[in-house]
Amino acid sequence: MKKLSMFLLLGLTLQQASAQMVINDQSVRYQQERMVFKQWDKNKFTPTHGFLWLNPYYWLTWALHPGYPDNDLRPLGPSGPQTQRLALVGVLNSTENSYKLQADTLRNSALSEIANQSGLVAPADPLWLLYYSKELKPVTDHSAASILSPLPAVVQQKVVAEGLYDWYAKELDMLKERLDGARSTTLDRGARILAYHRMLLEYRVLAATWATRISAAAMTIQMTDQQNKVRANQVPIDSWTPATDVTIARKVLADRKY
Repeated sequence: MKKLSMFLLLGLTLQQASAQMVINDQSVRYQQERMVFKQWDKNKFTPTHGFLWLNPYYWLTWALHPGYPDNDLRPLGPSGPQTQRLALVGVLNSTENSYKLQADTLRNSALSEIANQSGLVAPADPLWLLYYSKELKPVTDHSAASILSPLPAVVQQKVVAEGLYDWYAKELDMLKERLDGARSTTLDRGARILAYHRMLLEYRVLAATWATRISAAAMTIQMTDQQNKVRANQVPIDSWTPATDVTIARKVLADRKY
């Protein structure tokens, strides 16, 4: 019984499988092909109208849609919605790339301006590193030792006692404060370099004034020492005679032009 049931079930299955037919409708196949990937070929709209337009299948199929073969309805056709969408996507991508390029240009310009004006990058400026940092080092790194150590001890005492050192140190402090402000503030690089140059000129004038006052102090000390020696009769006269003054006077008269 079990084997008989299996044979009967297998027979029914084979009978059902053989009852299914492969349908190859040319019209349906043409419609599927034209809607998916192939050309919208008017010659493949079946059934055709036949001789003298008397084919009844044509009228049954196309009577209510006479203009259907004339309109390309493929999504990917030349004017299909999918083609239009892809074209629009391409245009939008091009526009987006243009905006991105413009944004990148603005970003690079902004970064360049920041690097050009920010005080954070001022210490790394090549012109500052190669020239102004060395020329203005007496301003940025000044101290009592650096100012007074090159002077003799008596000159040091005199400039300190007369207030020359305090004046010079205060001028250097004010110049250093202005220099630090020019280096740290947000400023155009050209204006920053001009500020460096102006302060360098001011420092050179200040250093020349300081050197003049040091020289005057040293000369004053020397003259005072000589006067004290003369008053104390400590100046030796080795080769003076009464005739020396006469000789000097005659030499002056002989050398005079008028």
